[in-house]
Amino acid sequence: MFSKISVKVAILVTLVLSIVVVAGSYYIIMQQSNSLEAQLLERGKIESIIGAKLIGRVIEEAVDNGVFSVKDAFDTDYVLIPGFKPEKYHTKYDFYLDKAILSLQDEFLKDESVVFAVTVDLNGYLPTHNTRYQKPITGDQQKDLIGNRTKRIFNDEIGIQAARNKKPAFQQIYHRDTGVTMWDISTPIYVKGKHWGGFRIGYSLDKIGQAKQALQSKLIGIMGAILIVSLLVIFVVVNAALKPLTHFTKVASDLADGKVDEKIEVKGSDEIAQLADVLERLRVSLKSAMDRLKKKA
Repeated sequence: MFSKISVKVAILVTLVLSIVVVAGSYYIIMQQSNSLEAQLLERGKIESIIGAKLIGRVIEEAVDNGVFSVKDAFDTDYVLIPGFKPEKYHTKYDFYLDKAILSLQDEFLKDESVVFAVTVDLNGYLPTHNTRYQKPITGDQQKDLIGNRTKRIFNDEIGIQAARNKKPAFQQIYHRDTGVTMWDISTPIYVKGKHWGGFRIGYSLDKIGQAKQALQSKLIGIMGAILIVSLLVIFVVVNAALKPLTHFTKVASDLADGKVDEKIEVKGSDEIAQLADVLERLRVSLKSAMDRLKKKA
């Protein structure tokens, strides 16, 4: 099988095509993965900006409606809630925000990539966490660390930078105290023109990785299918194109055995047709020579 030129040509073309397809697939996969990551990041930035504007408006409306004063809105006399580790605190406005912004913040969690969407003041105080992080206290510190995270002050380096950041959609890598690493995207919240804090979006890197993996698997499957079909087409086409060589090999063998009576037809003008023309002229020459020899005999 491997002695046939058609097979050798098909294998050579297949190897070259495989290298090209693999290199092209790698480039496309990397480009599409980077594009997907950029799209997800852009989505998180937009969500952060929208959230900050909405929360700022909610707090300002509470002030305008006399729910609490501007001074109370900026209250930093955190009242310790006993019995919690890490510590939890009340402020003069947190009870209102529990009712006013909880469902609003939870809306952002409909995006499966969003781990949390929360409001924090300039010191990192988080008055109202998402519903999924306000589970009943169990007494198990590790479970409560994950399940009940509301009314804490998140004043770690990333938390403070997010809270005091003044740039829209400020991105950081956040190593959460639960062991999860994510993007932290924050946008400043303004109340009556004064910087109040920030709206933080936690974007899951695991979800992003899963989305990229799904995209890569899909692209690899498509490219693999294209490669397999291409290989089959190459074998069929190359074998069909070189099939006349088998015929002319037999013709040349017949000429060597002295079978010179059957005319060799020439069709087309490609290299194989030129070979047929050469064999036909050789046949005519051999036939003439053989006829002369017969006459002399």
